Amino acid sequence: MKLHFLAIISLIAFTDLYAQEYYFPDLNANWEQRAAKSFKINDASLQEAVAFAEANEYSGSRDLRIAILKGFEKEPFHKILGPIKKRGGPAGMILKNGYIVAQWGDTKRVDMTFSVTKSFLSTMAGLAEDEGLITDTKDAVGDYIWDGTFDGAHNSKITWEHLLQQNSAWSGELWGGKDWADRPPSKGGIDDWKLATPKEPGTVMEYNDVRVNVLAYSLTHVWRKPMPLVLKEKIMDKIGASSTWRWFGYDDAWTVIDGLKMKSVTGGGHSGAGIFISAEDMARFGLLFLNNGTWKNERLISDAWIKKATTPSKPNVNYGYMWWLNKKGDRHWEGLSENIYYAAGFGGNFIVIDKENDVVVVTRWLEPSKIGEFMTKVNAAF
Repeated sequence: MKLHFLAIISLIAFTDLYAQEYYFPDLNANWEQRAAKSFKINDASLQEAVAFAEANEYSGSRDLRIAILKGFEKEPFHKILGPIKKRGGPAGMILKNGYIVAQWGDTKRVDMTFSVTKSFLSTMAGLAEDEGLITDTKDAVGDYIWDGTFDGAHNSKITWEHLLQQNSAWSGELWGGKDWADRPPSKGGIDDWKLATPKEPGTVMEYNDVRVNVLAYSLTHVWRKPMPLVLKEKIMDKIGASSTWRWFGYDDAWTVIDGLKMKSVTGGGHSGAGIFISAEDMARFGLLFLNNGTWKNERLISDAWIKKATTPSKPNVNYGYMWWLNKKGDRHWEGLSENIYYAAGFGGNFIVIDKENDVVVVTRWLEPSKIGEFMTKVNAAF
């Protein structure tokens, strides 16, 4: 009888330990660290990965105005339209079960994140669907936005899913940006690009910030609030993020809703703007997704949305709802789990979610072509 009782107590203790497996840092708390060996992680291999990140800094200028103008010089009419900020050096964090097992650089420094912003923007759409503001991502956006943005035989076909998967082929101009001038094809010239017939929505992925900004504009009208306010109230405050992050739009990107003038933000930063944030706040966002949308005991994002957001799109198996997916395709990291997904931005900004290892990796200003090799080194430690 006594042995039976002890067995029950042991089972309860084990279950309780498992239930509390993830650690969630409080607001302004010193993020708790654990030795790699406490998780049976090979510390030497982990430090090798950190050294690799530090030694392979993004080759572009730390003056991001120079880096941006150089990086997108092939785009006709390209110019800086919103705020920018000089960047810091390589920085990052590796979390295991929420605990820091490795970090490098200045993890509190606020820097631009470029297209990592897209994964935050996608989440704003997820919250809108969770709350019933959008019935289904397969709905036509024109059923919600009737100001002419989605008028016409072509644009009227576009759904929320098309915008989220970057295969909408939306045609038009927004905040001074022309859809055809954003990352145009390598072949041809201005006349070829601007006179080309748009692709059928849902058939071809085209990475395009103008169309992403159309999504941000549309979500602003659906929420009837600025996106930074929604992000702050629904996510960032609840995960204990600092007060230092900002989400900017272009200088002239204003709209009026309910008589109030609101800024419409961007989903990237290749003309300036986007989310400016620290590595630590990025890591909190990643930890929320690692735990399937729950922070401590509070659900912030539905599990159903995260599954949708990380489902491959038909035109590109490596892309979901503004999250990159490590499926077997052009962007597959060979030898690593196909269930890994990540946010990625210009200059080597990444938030990587590895559910199988209970790991979040944030790395900043890593030479972008080195991310696969870096993640292979990280994985070797586990």
